[in-house]
Amino acid sequence: MSQPAFLETSQGHRLAYHLTEGRGPCTVFLGGLKSDMQGTKAVFLEEWARREDRAFLRFDYSGHGESSEDFTDGCIGDWAQDTLAVVTALTRDKIVPVGSSMGGWQSLLLCRAMPERIAGLVTIAAAPDFTEDGYWASFTDRQKQQLQEEGKVELPSDYMEPYVITRRMIEDGREQLVLRTPLSLPFPVRFLQGTADTAVSVATAVKLLEHAQGPDMQLQLVKNADHRFSDPSCLALMIQALEEVLSAPANA
Repeated sequence: MSQPAFLETSQGHRLAYHLTEGRGPCTVFLGGLKSDMQGTKAVFLEEWARREDRAFLRFDYSGHGESSEDFTDGCIGDWAQDTLAVVTALTRDKIVPVGSSMGGWQSLLLCRAMPERIAGLVTIAAAPDFTEDGYWASFTDRQKQQLQEEGKVELPSDYMEPYVITRRMIEDGREQLVLRTPLSLPFPVRFLQGTADTAVSVATAVKLLEHAQGPDMQLQLVKNADHRFSDPSCLALMIQALEEVLSAPANA
């Protein structure tokens, strides 16, 4: 596998990335919390992009994968700045974000930050506002006290080692919420969600669909698919959704 290139940001982060040249709009994969650009979906999309001569970008947020910084020092806003820095420096013209889990939230923040650059959007198990509606809302009084006194709590994960949730992540997350104010997505949008997902509920996917406003927006529920959404049939659905967005009249 080829070695990544690196981008130095104004925040002092050294971000690892792989950029595939090809036809636009450029597809930009945004990974989940504590995942990296070597994941199944990111690599599968890159292989598709090469076959189709499509521009594609995958990268690691700071504190993730091969990028600099420690995960526990980061927060949603930091990773949104990383995303903006990578997209601004490495892409031109229109892009199509593909956001998985926390990357779904990041993709919505990107759409809000640079709407003029967005040609379409695909999310997989998008988790907008999860620091508030997921973590904080489920914390016990003891956990909330621990967060205030010690600055962190550990939460078990069905998919990897425990998550260390910091007070900074919770407090910063409140500055990044997207479901409390109008959310305009005036381009083709495809939300994908598995019904067996134990990390992001179907109710969250429906809430996002109902809250966002746009002329071409669809939610596809996939029976028995889990949060990874990485088996062959799920990967095929991801490509199908992406191709629908890319074939919209403005992008054809």
